[in-house]
Amino acid sequence: QVQLVESGGGLVQAGGSLRLSCAASERAARTYAAGWFRQAPGKEREFVAAITWDGAGSYYTDSVKGRFTASKDKARNTVYLQMSSLKPADTAVYYCATTHYRATWPPPGDNYDFWGQGTQVTVSS
Repeated sequence: QVQLVESGGGLVQAGGSLRLSCAASERAARTYAAGWFRQAPGKEREFVAAITWDGAGSYYTDSVKGRFTASKDKARNTVYLQMSSLKPADTAVYYCATTHYRATWPPPGDNYDFWGQGTQVTVSS
C-alpha cells in the first residue's frame, strides 16, 4: 500500500518557484514529523527540511534556509515544500517521509518510517 505520494515537481528556470505536495495515508500521517529529502544524480540522499505535524517545530538545511518553507495541513494529511529562488544546484528527485522518531530534532534520515516515491525537480540555468 502506498503511504506517501509526492507531486508538484517539474522543470523551472533559475530564480523560479515550485510547491511540492506530499499526501499521506492515515497510517503515515499518524506520526510525529514529516521530512523532505533530495537526491541528485551521482550523489547521496540529503536532508532538506522537516516539520512536526503539530507545526511546533521545523528545521532546514543551511543551503535552503530563507528559500524553502515546509508547511502542513493536518486535516488533509498533507505536507508541502514551497521552494523559491531555485538554483540549478537544487535539481534532484525530492522525497517526502514521515517518522515516529522524536528522540532528536531533526530526526536522522535513517529513522523515517514511511517514504514516498519521489518527484523530479529540474532547475535550468
